[in-house]
Amino acid sequence: MEQRQFFLEPSEMPTKWYNIVADLGKLPPPPLNPATMQPAEQSDLSAIFCDPIIEQEISTDRWIDIPEEVLEAYSMWRPTPLIRATRLEKALGTPAKIFYKYEGTSPAGSHKPNTAIPQVYYNKIAGIKRLTTETGAGQWGTALSLACNIYGLEAVVYMVRCSYEQKPYRRSMIKLWGATVYPSPSEHTKFGHTMLEKDPDCPGSLGIAISEALEDTVTSQNTKYALGSVTNHVVLHQTIIGQEAKAQMEKAGVYPDVVIGCVGGGSNFGGVAFPFLKDKIEGKSNVRAVAVEPASCPTLTKGEYKYDFGDTAQMTPLFKMYTLGADYIPPSIHAGGLRYHAMAPLVSMVYNNGLAEAVAYPQTAVFQAALQFIATEGIIPAPESSHAIRAAIDEALKAKETGEPKTILFNLSGHGHVDMYAYDAYLAGNLTDG
Repeated sequence: MEQRQFFLEPSEMPTKWYNIVADLGKLPPPPLNPATMQPAEQSDLSAIFCDPIIEQEISTDRWIDIPEEVLEAYSMWRPTPLIRATRLEKALGTPAKIFYKYEGTSPAGSHKPNTAIPQVYYNKIAGIKRLTTETGAGQWGTALSLACNIYGLEAVVYMVRCSYEQKPYRRSMIKLWGATVYPSPSEHTKFGHTMLEKDPDCPGSLGIAISEALEDTVTSQNTKYALGSVTNHVVLHQTIIGQEAKAQMEKAGVYPDVVIGCVGGGSNFGGVAFPFLKDKIEGKSNVRAVAVEPASCPTLTKGEYKYDFGDTAQMTPLFKMYTLGADYIPPSIHAGGLRYHAMAPLVSMVYNNGLAEAVAYPQTAVFQAALQFIATEGIIPAPESSHAIRAAIDEALKAKETGEPKTILFNLSGHGHVDMYAYDAYLAGNLTDG
């Protein structure tokens, strides 16, 4: 019987993050100050981010050292397993080899602590006492709460209202780690109050929640903002996923033909795909990188590549990215972490340059794939991660049609143990494509 799991020894955990900016051939379009329409200065970002985070955000260095304190915290769950989905392969009757990098082994149950830990660490050494943030489905909010609990910082989380109501145990996890959580839009900020006056039943969006967290940041003392996706430093931190996966696949004697990740803001896709795209840029492979998004929030597949705000209240700098518009409020699908109007500037640039592909799926097709994965591999995936599963299954079925023995890698970015409301709705036949 083939060995199904491959682990890195702790001594082999990557000690640097990979910055794809160094290999893209030209610098990404800079963020703009909306007041002047000129490239944003470091001082423009200092109101919301601490200096070490800003330095990473604008860095062009290829490799950035991971601090020892962060590596120590990572060792609570890293390295994460690379698993070959042999049972799923057999059920599909495919010649393809399917591997998944399982990030659900972290204490928070997803890939999000990969960036929460360093963000809180850097804020702590900068003397910050309090962090605000937004969260969609709750994975990021739980991760930041966990990290703040580890380093002794106060955390305030604005959770998109529809997810706050659909996922009560996510907000319980946030509270258990000592953070405060508000449903967004909330009465806690002026912008939230304005949104509720316009629509008391507003389901919320990540753009609105970001605006509330930013307002809280700039109106509070000794407070900075922590972002769970989109920005360069977040994608940077997530590249530990792809680096581990490369080393693990090398031990397994394989290399992927296609690397797949779900996308909302883009960080977990960039995290798994960018280290492999480094090989493609250098002419060492022809790997395909496939970003998978919900059809109800088709940022890459139907959005425009242009400068736009990252939040609804238009408080952020302008970023060059694929966007559906800062005021776009997606339907209340259960993959709350993918309900974002825009895409990470680096993922957008990679996609625009033809280094990556994108596909969008409706909600019911995604849950069909999740149930097939549960039946064969036994893991209950988060609705977000199930988008990557859907694409991996479709790639495997294409290999079955052509007889091509391709190797598929996808990022299983989190488990769905607190997403039972969504699965109950699906099993009851109450889930629509929204």
